[in-house]
Amino acid sequence: MNNLKSVMWGLVLLLVGVLLALNSLNVIDFDLFFKGWWTFIIIVPALIGLICDDDKIGHTVVLIIGVLLLLQTRSLIDFTLIWNLIVPIIIILIGLCLIFKNLFVKDEEKVKFKKNEGNTLAVFSGQELDFDGKEFNGTDLVAVFGGIDLDLRNAKLKKDVSINAVSVFGGMDLYLPDDIDVVVKSFCAFGGVENNKKKNNKDNKVTIYLNATCIFGGIEIKK
Repeated sequence: MNNLKSVMWGLVLLLVGVLLALNSLNVIDFDLFFKGWWTFIIIVPALIGLICDDDKIGHTVVLIIGVLLLLQTRSLIDFTLIWNLIVPIIIILIGLCLIFKNLFVKDEEKVKFKKNEGNTLAVFSGQELDFDGKEFNGTDLVAVFGGIDLDLRNAKLKKDVSINAVSVFGGMDLYLPDDIDVVVKSFCAFGGVENNKKKNNKDNKVTIYLNATCIFGGIEIKK
């Protein structure tokens, strides 16, 4: 996928270069800084991500927003309409996320990204979870306009576990031990997962599978 993404960006730069060259030769009349040109800073990465990445829904939403902004700058639609659609778009995005977030997960991975018995919900609040000396068997975390800190540095991890985390206008900090592997599967729109843990080691016997959903929110893996 990285090679495909490089090719796509190469084609974009090639196209821009050719257009500028033809414009310099007076073959075509092309203005790089046309009205609304800046929206392509949103549209092009979203389009390339839609083709190359697994996160289809997030890139689709960003692409739609970019196109709407382009139409607005070209006076084809009213900005008020876009503003009024922000909340519905966010709600639709959350719904699509919950419905299709496992659509592109392989069958053998679905067992690992499972529903856990324990769960923590933080809505307009903060939660701190510390498994110091306790056995950890996986958990579901949901932060909506709130935050959650999960500390597993001194937890007892005897088998592979999954953490299903949803952050909507919120944030999470996950403190993980060094002697485990981490596999991240994420759906992100206007947010993301930051993994600060060192690379996985083949000698590690336990793996944590993080199934992350971030909408205007973020999850940070710390050590």
